[in-house]
Amino acid sequence: MRKRTLFRLAAGTVAAGAATLAYASLIERNMFTLRRYDVPVLPTDAEPLRVLHLSDLHMMPDQRRKQDWVASLAALDPDLVVVTGDNMAHPDAVPGVLRALQPLLDLPGAFVFGSNDYTGPVLKNPFTYFLPDREYTEGVPLPYEELRDVFTGAGWVDLNNARTTLKAGGREIELVGVDDPHIERDDYAAVAGPVSTGPALSIALAHSPEPAVLDRMAADGFGLLLAGHTHGGQVCVPGYGALVTNCGLPRSMARGLHRWPGSDSWLHVSAGLGTHPTAPVRFACPPEATVLTLIPR
Repeated sequence: MRKRTLFRLAAGTVAAGAATLAYASLIERNMFTLRRYDVPVLPTDAEPLRVLHLSDLHMMPDQRRKQDWVASLAALDPDLVVVTGDNMAHPDAVPGVLRALQPLLDLPGAFVFGSNDYTGPVLKNPFTYFLPDREYTEGVPLPYEELRDVFTGAGWVDLNNARTTLKAGGREIELVGVDDPHIERDDYAAVAGPVSTGPALSIALAHSPEPAVLDRMAADGFGLLLAGHTHGGQVCVPGYGALVTNCGLPRSMARGLHRWPGSDSWLHVSAGLGTHPTAPVRFACPPEATVLTLIPR
């Protein structure tokens, strides 16, 4: 009886594990979700402004369902589109990325790149994400310059270690961004400085939400900080949340809207729309895009 019970328990555990894996790989990773937050960063007499935040598409050439869903977001008619990197996961991914984003390219937009815009993903042990000092391994080169040319050709602002202003929603917005801190391409010192007194809104971008970078952006007075990279943990435990963030950000801030500690700034971390192609699973953390409605303080 004891052996039979143990066998049934083992078989049940295997079956539950297989069902969970099937759900995470076949269902939840395709459950594209639109999140909405109100963010009080505007002056008291300002009209609301809507920002569509996209991140971590990790696009493969044949991911038509993802491409169609992202393209459908143009119907939201946002005032500004912000993309915080890791658009590609394959050398032939540019057409798929453009199929997804083409309907949005007519809108004001800004972007920074992530590591998986420069080089492709490589097979790795997922448990290495728990190691804070793991070595970064580059994959095949990706056509990031081709993607950059399309974005900038459409009028989107390249904020990889850059700073500028643009007009969206009938107002001037001050923008700053850094190239990906995760692979040490960031150079905030080159663009640092207090926000200008003219624009009523200031937004800062980074792919990886490294606290050292976010601290400096917030200290300069940028009211809204936008990042991705974490995938929201990608595999989460219900009631506990993300297991890892793959950066210096606390697990409690792995996704969603948070007040940045010690400042008046708000941080939004997108859980992103894709997965690492060698680990195509999501659990308790569906892929997402976010509409941030900026409202008066």
